[in-house]
Amino acid sequence: MNFKLRCLRGLISLTLVFSAITAFADVKLPQLVSNHMVLQRDVKLKIWGWASPGEKVTVLFNSKKAKATTTADGKWMLTLPAMRAGGPYAMTIKGNNTITVNDILIGDVWFCSGQSNMVLPMERVKEKYPDEIANADFPQIRNIFIPTASDVTGVHQDLPPGNWTVASPKGVLGFGAASYFFAKAIYLKYHIPIGIINSSVGGTPIEAWISAEGYAGMTKFEDQIKKFRDTAYMNSLARQRIAARSNFAGAKMVTEPDKGLSGPQKWNDPAYQPVGWHKFWMPGYWADQGVKDLNGTVYFRKEIDVPASMTGGSAKLFMGRIVDADSAFVNGQFVGNITYQYPPRRYNVPAGLLKPGKNIIVVKVTNTAGKGGFVPDKNYSLLANGEIIDLRGDWLYKVGQVQPKINFSRSANAASVPMISAQDSPTGLYNTMVAPAINYAVKGFIWYQGEANSGRSREYAQLLPALITDWRTKWQQGDLPFLYVQLPNFMEVNYSPSESGWAELRESQLKALSVPNTAMAVAIDAGEWNDIHPLNKKTVGDRLSLAAEHLAYGDNHVVYSGPVYQSFKIDGNKIILSFSNTGGGLVSKDGNDLYYFAIAGADKNYVWAKATIEGDKVIVRSDAIPNPQYVRYAWADNPEGANLANKEGLPASPFETDINQ
Repeated sequence: MNFKLRCLRGLISLTLVFSAITAFADVKLPQLVSNHMVLQRDVKLKIWGWASPGEKVTVLFNSKKAKATTTADGKWMLTLPAMRAGGPYAMTIKGNNTITVNDILIGDVWFCSGQSNMVLPMERVKEKYPDEIANADFPQIRNIFIPTASDVTGVHQDLPPGNWTVASPKGVLGFGAASYFFAKAIYLKYHIPIGIINSSVGGTPIEAWISAEGYAGMTKFEDQIKKFRDTAYMNSLARQRIAARSNFAGAKMVTEPDKGLSGPQKWNDPAYQPVGWHKFWMPGYWADQGVKDLNGTVYFRKEIDVPASMTGGSAKLFMGRIVDADSAFVNGQFVGNITYQYPPRRYNVPAGLLKPGKNIIVVKVTNTAGKGGFVPDKNYSLLANGEIIDLRGDWLYKVGQVQPKINFSRSANAASVPMISAQDSPTGLYNTMVAPAINYAVKGFIWYQGEANSGRSREYAQLLPALITDWRTKWQQGDLPFLYVQLPNFMEVNYSPSESGWAELRESQLKALSVPNTAMAVAIDAGEWNDIHPLNKKTVGDRLSLAAEHLAYGDNHVVYSGPVYQSFKIDGNKIILSFSNTGGGLVSKDGNDLYYFAIAGADKNYVWAKATIEGDKVIVRSDAIPNPQYVRYAWADNPEGANLANKEGLPASPFETDINQ
């Protein structure tokens, strides 16, 4: 019975959170109402919680008093009048018990959400921005990060446990990097306390963040949500999945032992002699260097010569990024491991482990899908006493273990039973990580997401406006400013005009600007070809802050966006493009000829075009296309070199003229 219960919980990815709060002997507050919180200025404030039915609750705050009586279902809520920015203050909540919430500021609160690039913390960018970390002494900037919880079966009343954290050199490491740079820029300009609610989950699609009501009229999603809320259906699904897995359990796959661990001498032992090992150029993937179609474990070994000046103290081993899991050893001693591909490998080498002369580094890499190995263009080095040894170049490798490829389709029953991941399904994250926050007044929203939907751009064009409308409706504060980040450049550069799923998704994001009171930060110059989590989050945060200055703070003089395509006109063998947000004028950002414009005739076979700026227009032509019909700009996964901008240095959004023409 316990096994079945665990499977059911796994089926809906349910993290333990309060899904129902009934009766309490004492007053209880939501996670957001806690020490160091920031409350939204200049609007009426809802304070809420739970207590025994009929219990009278009084809140005292900033010389204001409000009362409420707990309803039969154990809930209470009251409203405090709008207040000006300031603090710190204390709040006293009295019922059968008394709670005091300390160090409260009144300022501007931003609800920040999305997937991994909104999650990515300052800790991950500390080598890129060491001074930002060291100087992060901003006690009026606070952040609360919401732990992951998901549930498709219904709305939760409270968030998972979390704490408000003050921006300090230590505390800021847990802030989302993009949201921190945004908050810092806004704070330094307006000197208003800034609160960030970061409710984000890596790898998640937009549909998980929209409420059931937000899907009104979208039959496909409404049908899914109806099934999720059908207890009989969900229980039946769980039973089918348990039975299917039981049927498949008999077909166990035999995995050979890891030779690097099972032989007479372990391969990470510095005394081990690497006989029969092969050469490998670091960084790179083993599939590109002679190892075909391998899922398994590969050991990599390098002997380095360390000068005496680098020994004696601690050191840092940088192993870039590795696909997928790794364990690192220096002179036979384990120095660290990461279990998935995205985090940078930054391992501490204890003092005294390095010795003058010969030292051995061994990295054990395990990968079970795709190309395993070391991501190019990352930091592979050893740092000690201010000196660096570059670890790129010749290494040796040997396969330690071959893992069989598991074919789950061998079980017909398993293949026929739908899998439900709550955090990837409609309402799955809204129910747990958004709905419990809607009583907390905010200044606006920031959204950084899209990678997980890059294969479904047409659907995204419908879902992003739906999410904006849904959240504004739920918060009941009018058309709150909604700022979002367009997908950055990523993956290999294509030097010929081509189709692109990421470009199509960017186009859907661009179209969402038709929703009132929205702004988009273009990031096609802030990505990394080899990393879906680029580290340049300051550029993103700063551009979001410009958008906020315009939308949320009423600065109509700030240039907050790069050029945005508006319309085109065909004039003989050329197409004339018009833009909004030209600022001080259109320019080539790098001073070179405009690049990444493509033009096509009626057949839509695009070729590179010559593009020139004439006043506030861009003129596009090609001798190969005498009767042009369409233009694309920066239409690629990674439009490296795209250089149209305004004089303020803000890049133009990618676009194509074919959309809705």
